[in-house]
Amino acid sequence: MDLHILFGGAVMLAGLAFGGFAWLFVSALNEGTGSYAAQMGEETSRQFADIFLFVSPAKIAELGRLAALAAFFLFFIPLFSFTNAISTLCGIVLGLAAGAFTFTLPGRYVAILRERRRVKFNEQLVDALGTMSNALRAGFSINQAFESVVESGENPIRQEFSVLLQQLRVGMAFDDALASLDRRVASEDLTLVCTAIDIARKTGGNLTEIFDRISQTIRGRMRIERRVRTLTAQGRLQGIVVSLMPLVLGIAMTVMKPGLMLPFLMSLKGAACVAVALTLIVCGWLAIRRITRIEV
Repeated sequence: MDLHILFGGAVMLAGLAFGGFAWLFVSALNEGTGSYAAQMGEETSRQFADIFLFVSPAKIAELGRLAALAAFFLFFIPLFSFTNAISTLCGIVLGLAAGAFTFTLPGRYVAILRERRRVKFNEQLVDALGTMSNALRAGFSINQAFESVVESGENPIRQEFSVLLQQLRVGMAFDDALASLDRRVASEDLTLVCTAIDIARKTGGNLTEIFDRISQTIRGRMRIERRVRTLTAQGRLQGIVVSLMPLVLGIAMTVMKPGLMLPFLMSLKGAACVAVALTLIVCGWLAIRRITRIEV
């Protein structure tokens, strides 16, 4: 009887100790993710503001935490088992990895939007250079040439040049305003234009001819970029298909034959095979992406 009591007390103490450790771990994880989510929300909110999309940091942080929690349970619940510690551990590891990856999605989404905005800005910059060149030929100043772009242009170039003019009106130096425009857009074509304007203002030069030559250069480079993307489209599509095919087949087989796949996934050898397969898929996708990405 005493042994049973001692054994029960030991089990109770072990349970209390494990529960306390789990509570401390969850509290520390919640505090850490909350701090990181707040910091991520502020940074992402500033990046959204740079492309004239205004979202509050608190909303971004809240959506990031909810998405990370959903991603964690999406991987953890199917692999959780009271009798199989390996499967439960794999579920925890995969869930944490999925949650951490989900936290980076807002930043990745902003990067995609910035790239699309940059491409559209470069396309509009060709027409804007023609507009500014015509305005300078008509005797307008460089500031009035910027105003003509704002009046006749479309977003995003209208928004960026409007900010430039607003900075000039409040007293910012011309060089600083140009540098600010260059940093916001992060376009090599715009950097070339800003450098040409800066050199022409300091040393003299015919800006109309410079704008015409830059416009021709940008058109030529855009034509080459479109040609390259056309030639590499098949390779990029093959990379996507080859990378997604094993994942789609694995999910389909798990749904159609759970009695066959779940024991395999919950075993140590199965988890190791899945980890190796995912690693090889990621390496292959990165290799194909590296090959098909050609800088012009």
